[in-house]
Amino acid sequence: MKKMRLILWLSVVFVSMLLAGCGSEANRGDPAAKDGGKKLVIYTSMKESLIGGIVEDFRKQHPELIVDYQSAGAGKLMEKIAAERQSGHILADIVWTSEVPDFYQMKEDGLLEQFRPAAFQEILNPFEDYDGYFTAARFGTLGIVINTDKVKEPPTSWEDIATQPLYRDSFGLADPALSGTSFMSIALLEKEFGWDYIVRLRQNGASKRKGSGQVVDNTASGELTACLGVDYITASKIEKGAHLAMIYPKELIMVPSPIAIFKSAENMEEAKAFVDYVLSREAQQKVAEAGTVPVRQDIKFPENYRLPMPEDALKNGIHVNYAEVLRKKSETIEKFSELFK
Repeated sequence: MKKMRLILWLSVVFVSMLLAGCGSEANRGDPAAKDGGKKLVIYTSMKESLIGGIVEDFRKQHPELIVDYQSAGAGKLMEKIAAERQSGHILADIVWTSEVPDFYQMKEDGLLEQFRPAAFQEILNPFEDYDGYFTAARFGTLGIVINTDKVKEPPTSWEDIATQPLYRDSFGLADPALSGTSFMSIALLEKEFGWDYIVRLRQNGASKRKGSGQVVDNTASGELTACLGVDYITASKIEKGAHLAMIYPKELIMVPSPIAIFKSAENMEEAKAFVDYVLSREAQQKVAEAGTVPVRQDIKFPENYRLPMPEDALKNGIHVNYAEVLRKKSETIEKFSELFK
């Protein structure tokens, strides 16, 4: 028994070390931290360009709080949550990722608090079976990200990537075992075109990369000609001067990003306040300005992003049964890993 407890403790420490340095630096020198104020902990797969500004403004409204977020791929976060659960205590108050099936699993495991945000009637809800255990905080879109120095005639369909010589051995996908958005995008593509499409991508030389950020970086550097890329990650690179463009085929890959509160949250009221803030008009405006689709319709979109409107993303996105996707998750990841090994 002592040996088992030691193994579990070491697992939590190891995963925590993997995530170290991923969180916000906004708490350094924070008066609330010095005074021993309450600490709100968020586990998220959102990158700094999206989560950073939202947390910063929430802290300004709640200076009495220490707000710490740890950002990593959904796969690593779920490993961390599982290890912490085995050790007896989940350290986070809130989880916000883009791997929808994980939220159904956490709900089934009894880990999530039922909470309907104050702004629920003002947002678009993609979940037909919504019951308050998790709420969509953005509509992430994925498309074909091209290196504009290498691609002069942009692709017009998903089929182009699987068949055109231009993309042979030079198209990348993030590892669905590590990236929630990648897993969901593979599930959506399979739903729309069948597993044969994924096979044909591989036959045309498509390769697996570690994460959603890396695959876009590899395209920006010219190592890849194109990739399956996330909207706001691509927008952030373009803002910094990368020669990239996002192409949306008519079959739109839209992945909701749910946010939820752990039932074991030590700071329940503060966690509810944060979720309410994330769905507020102010925070959703920041979501749009980061280059991704908000769940509110009363938002002004930046003119430099070619994003679909929220209602169009919800209407035109490829639809799946998330419970069915959850049942097939392990099988899908195993099939992909075997195909792309």
